[in-house]
Amino acid sequence: MLKKKIFFLIGPTGIGKSAAAVSLAKKIKAEIISCDSMQVYRGMDVITSKASATQRRQARHHLLSVVKPSEEYNAARYRDEALAICDKLFKKRKVPLFVGGTGLYYSITIDGLFPAVPEDKKIRAGLYKEARTKGGSQLYKRLAKVDPAASAKIHPNDTKRMIRALEVFMLTGKPITSLQKQRKGLGPEYEVKIFGLNTKRELLYKKINARVERMFNLGLVAEVKRLLKAKLSKTASCAIGVKQLKGYFDGKYSLEEAGRLIQQESRRYAKRQLTWFRKDKRVKWINVKDKETPRGIAGRIYKECLR
Repeated sequence: MLKKKIFFLIGPTGIGKSAAAVSLAKKIKAEIISCDSMQVYRGMDVITSKASATQRRQARHHLLSVVKPSEEYNAARYRDEALAICDKLFKKRKVPLFVGGTGLYYSITIDGLFPAVPEDKKIRAGLYKEARTKGGSQLYKRLAKVDPAASAKIHPNDTKRMIRALEVFMLTGKPITSLQKQRKGLGPEYEVKIFGLNTKRELLYKKINARVERMFNLGLVAEVKRLLKAKLSKTASCAIGVKQLKGYFDGKYSLEEAGRLIQQESRRYAKRQLTWFRKDKRVKWINVKDKETPRGIAGRIYKECLR
């Protein structure tokens, strides 16, 4: 029996995954499944750099704009919906092509979820209060004591994941990392190919800075102003650009400074993404050259697919 093929195209923000994915999808008869925790939100098109209308006409995309920005969306829901889409694509004799840079969504799709530990609103509220009053560094020290392996993986500024890890420990008495080892992922019936895009750091940062400039030209300021009029979920409010532009709207600094801060945070995020993905030895890395076209990148990935 032939294995069902599933492809992943991952990498840091701004590297050019979306455009390359459209070209690749045509070559491998695929439909694209977004693997981005922010692109699931409606009305957040510019700030999350969603595939353009033209790109979506060239290749069908899934899990874009599926929930309101006020709604919480989590990894478990993502995995259920993504795998349901995979089943539909297999029936159509289409190949699922996951594209994005959210490491957690990528990881749980391939490797599965650990046994469910329900949320505890009281514990969670207490931890968030502690983070606000004492700072994230105190939470990080607590996490390092009870689960050193988790603290090594979680960035000190990633309050959401730190709190979840501490919450799980407080509820179960077990480190979240020990529970994660019990995960069940995609079975042997699937042939999974994972490709990662990367480039020289200076070129990546140049691409990121240029993308932020394009976002401003496409109406980023107006989009964020509209979003801030509604109540954003905790997840949606973490989109890079929301906090930075709110500072501008509040008169704390100039629009130029807001743009610089967005570029800076985007570069930091790219570093965190690469740190996450580089730990996975299954990834076949494709080094993107300066001025290389999406079609050229897709062509090189396709050659690797045939090996």
